Amino acid sequence: MTDALIYLGCAALLAGAIFTLLAAIGVLRLPDLYMRMHAASKAGAVGGGLILLAVALVCFDAAVALRAIIGVGFLLLTTPVSAHLLARASHYAGYRADELMEIDELKSKSGQSLM
Repeated sequence: MTDALIYLGCAALLAGAIFTLLAAIGVLRLPDLYMRMHAASKAGAVGGGLILLAVALVCFDAAVALRAIIGVGFLLLTTPVSAHLLARASHYAGYRADELMEIDELKSKSGQSLM
C-alpha cells in the first residue's frame, strides 16, 4: 500500500510539473494579456493543485496532508476569481486585446456599468 501511494504521488508530481511548465510556456509565448492570464490561471492552478496533492500522498503525516488538501481547495477557489478580477480591471483601464479577439462582450453592453 505504501509503495502504491508513493508511485501515485510521483505520477501526480510529474503531471503537476508538466501543467506548470505549460503555464509558464503560455505566459511567455501567448500574445495577449488576457490569453497569458488564462494560461497562468488555469494550467497554473491545476499544476499547483497536483503538486500539493502529491505532497499529501507522499508524506505520511496527517497534519501535512491536511494542509496540502486545504491548499488545493484554496488554489481552486481563489485563482479563477483573481484572474477574473484582473482581466476585468485591465479591460476597465482600457487595455486593448489582440486582433484575434473578435467579440468583446463587455464593450457591447454599453448601458451597463463595468464595475
